This record gives sequence, C-alpha cells and structure tokens, in this order.
Amino acid sequence: MRSQSTSGGFGERVTRVASTRLTNAVAASLAVAAAAICLSLAFAIIPVLRVAAS
Repeated sequence: MRSQSTSGGFGERVTRVASTRLTNAVAASLAVAAAAICLSLAFAIIPVLRVAAS
C-alpha cells in the first residue's frame, strides 16, 4: 500500500497556477480601478482650476 504524499504532485501544481492567475487578475483589476479613479479626479479638478484661473 502506498501513502499519499501531501507535498508535490499534480494537485499542488494546479493550485499554484490557479493562484497565480487569480493574483494576476486581481492586480490587473486594481490597476484599472486606480487608472479610473485618477481620470475621474483629473476631470473633476480641471474645471475647478479653470474657474479659479479666470
């Protein structure tokens, strides 16, 4: 009878790949959200600066 190994094997590799893909997806969505916030702030601040300059 063979004992089941808890380290290594196919299952661990799949978990690592899925974890890496999930990490990359979360990082990409955070980058998109940060860019959207920056654009929103820029569009909100530009009119205020134009009014203040005139």
